Amino acid sequence: MLDVAKERIFDTSKSISEISYELGFPYPQHFSRWFKKMTGCTPNEYRYSN
Repeated sequence: MLDVAKERIFDTSKSISEISYELGFPYPQHFSRWFKKMTGCTPNEYRYSN
């Protein structure tokens, strides 16, 4: 699931919120917290750093 999340984050036509709902998270904050725990950076940081 992390690989799918990383791929979708690079699609800048979608917001982080839209991606979180597509992946089944009830709230964008839950997705952001989970992503940061797994990668060490937030989804936005990841999007703009790579």
